[in-house]
Amino acid sequence: MTFQDEFPIGFTMSLAQHTDVLTQFASLSPEEQQRIVDGSRQMKSRREMQNYVENMFQG
Repeated sequence: MTFQDEFPIGFTMSLAQHTDVLTQFASLSPEEQQRIVDGSRQMKSRREMQNYVENMFQG
């Protein structure tokens, strides 16, 4: 499986713009990471994806 098959490109691009969030994401267990990636697949626009990434560790 390639990187693009595992992670939506918009998700990876948004993570790259938010290194603090990327660091938190990287520290999660594989199961927690998968849950977040699965959630990212529900985003329908660039703005939705940006909001998702910016807020995935809020509250």
